Amino acid sequence: MIKFIQSLYLGTRVFYVLAALVLLFLFSYWVHALYPIALIGLWLVLLIVVFDILTLYKKKEGIFATRQLPEKFSNSDLNEVPLTIQNKYNFKISFSVIDEIPVQFQKRDFLKIGSIPSRDQVSISYGLRPVDRGIYNFGKLNIYVSSPLKIVKRRYTFNNGQTVKVYPSFIQMKKYAFLAIDNKLTQFGLKKIRRIGHTMEFEQIKDYVIGDDIRTINWKATAKRGALMINQFQDEKSQPVYSLIDASRVMKMPFKGLTLLDYAINSTLAFSNIALKKNDKTGLLTFSNTIQNHLAVSNKKTHLNTILEVLYAINTQFLDSDFSRLYAEVKRKITHRSLLLLYTNFEHISSLQRQLPYLKGLAKKHVLVVIFFENTELDDLITKKATSTAEIYHKTIAQKMEYDKKLMVKELEKHGIQTVLTKPEDLSVNTINKYLEIKARGIL
Repeated sequence: MIKFIQSLYLGTRVFYVLAALVLLFLFSYWVHALYPIALIGLWLVLLIVVFDILTLYKKKEGIFATRQLPEKFSNSDLNEVPLTIQNKYNFKISFSVIDEIPVQFQKRDFLKIGSIPSRDQVSISYGLRPVDRGIYNFGKLNIYVSSPLKIVKRRYTFNNGQTVKVYPSFIQMKKYAFLAIDNKLTQFGLKKIRRIGHTMEFEQIKDYVIGDDIRTINWKATAKRGALMINQFQDEKSQPVYSLIDASRVMKMPFKGLTLLDYAINSTLAFSNIALKKNDKTGLLTFSNTIQNHLAVSNKKTHLNTILEVLYAINTQFLDSDFSRLYAEVKRKITHRSLLLLYTNFEHISSLQRQLPYLKGLAKKHVLVVIFFENTELDDLITKKATSTAEIYHKTIAQKMEYDKKLMVKELEKHGIQTVLTKPEDLSVNTINKYLEIKARGIL
């Protein structure tokens, strides 16, 4: 009985009719002829309500619905959640869907409505864009069903207690990997960079064919064979590349709902996939006040999954970063010359100067690329015309902060340190471009 009461809801039509009947009963105090009309109307409404209840409840399971969650969600991307609703009644039904989506989305106005013919089914879907990694708990999938009369509604519940994990943006990773294969990288800002010089490994000596680069002719082999022979080269492979992620408080700043740390995590996954496809070895190191994770370089096929799991599990209290610990860890455990992509952020040039000795130390043995962020929240202040003294002051401060970022780039380049100053949303593209540039120039 309790379940029956909890699943039964009156439609809006019932309340409109009852309101009209209340008015009839009220006016019947003065016009007595209205009383029997109101009484007959009341009994008629009760009969229709009972009939509609029997119509909806004569089947134990009048509908079947399911929420088909994927194995994992991609952070910062739109993830589709498909729903399937099957009508087992012998008549057309109208339905309303209220899905209890995870509390992290703070979406309290979820509603999907539609209708399903007799003995038919429909598929609908909706999108969710998470901005935090972790476990997301879904509640009940509530389906409210009404007959063609639309007098009462019956609630059905399905899929209570489903969970899904939100991983770093594997959708972004697949997008860039597909574009790399399809040679359409320029559509998203990735550049085709001309290879400079012979940054290649020797593979073999072969016969000269028209069209081969005459600069690669091997004159000693040509003299021995009496025919033109050339050296054949292949791209350098298995070069070690590390992503160093600063997980301190400077990476907590949010842009478009996503923290700088998660932008760096998404970029690391996309970049690592590209590097592995180019047969380089990729590794990972995260730090704040201590060294949190250190994943050694590898180019195994399963290594990308390992990187994904490590990135998913990054947890931080956003404390102050200790670059001295980073320097000591790299010096002790990364013994081969490597490409180090350091994701961090500096808002003031003084904060860069405090860490500069450690950055210079890293750059002595390795190719260091410092990747930090433009403060796009200041763009409106800088471009907006100031109309008051306070606005002039705010605009001046914003311009000074923007100028400091450019000074930081000059300061780092002065010491032979590569830099990427980027907007958060362009991080992956600019990081991959820098990697391709370094490979083409043979710096590593």
